[in-house]
Amino acid sequence: MAAPAAAFFRGQPDHAGAVGLPVPLSRRRPMREILIADDHPLFRDALRRAVLRALPDAVLRDADSVASLQTLADSHPDAELLLLDLHMPGARGFSTLAHLRGRHPALPIIVVSAHEEPAVMRRAIAHGAAGYIPKSAPIDVIVGAVRSVLDGDIWLPADVARESGAELPADEIATAARISELTPQQFRVLSMIAEGMLNKQIAYELSVSEATIKAHMTAIMRKLGVNNRTQVALLANHLDVDQDSLPNRAGS
Repeated sequence: MAAPAAAFFRGQPDHAGAVGLPVPLSRRRPMREILIADDHPLFRDALRRAVLRALPDAVLRDADSVASLQTLADSHPDAELLLLDLHMPGARGFSTLAHLRGRHPALPIIVVSAHEEPAVMRRAIAHGAAGYIPKSAPIDVIVGAVRSVLDGDIWLPADVARESGAELPADEIATAARISELTPQQFRVLSMIAEGMLNKQIAYELSVSEATIKAHMTAIMRKLGVNNRTQVALLANHLDVDQDSLPNRAGS
């Protein structure tokens, strides 16, 4: 029995082209990492299914807040794509998009949001997003959008893509550029200031001393080019999505 078995295996080369040898690491396909950032588990799962239909060999990494997303993006610098919910905990308008674009300029980002206003979609593209998918989109549309962006295209719903793009005001461009220079911890402090939190509350949430928060405040004001806490909050709110058009938080 041994001879026929040996003859069979001699005729079955593996993927490396040699019998009985493992595929060399240099010839294995690299992992294709996709990041998904959304705080709603059901929708995050829907995004996972869509991505795996578009890219069956993808390795998916999840985040449910801006803080966890920042850690995730820093830990996986070779990720090929990020799907980003605009309204996760710690996010405020387009500020998270602007900050991530500054820290990870090579990472394509598709914004996924319940906002379906064309002006919001075009504004996201103007801030550097590679695509914008409404959360009402069927899974086939999400699959197509993911494939399109991975191919290097900009993706918008067809009716929006036919319209002219948005031009951001100069002061909004300047604000986004300044926010992109903040460290992840400074960005978290900025977001909490915009929510009206006091230094003591921010220190408690971040498990640091008030002195540390004051030091962050000094650095934030220097980078943003402002002189006081009120100006910091106003600048942070400058990248908000129109508050009057915000959908119910549960669907964002």
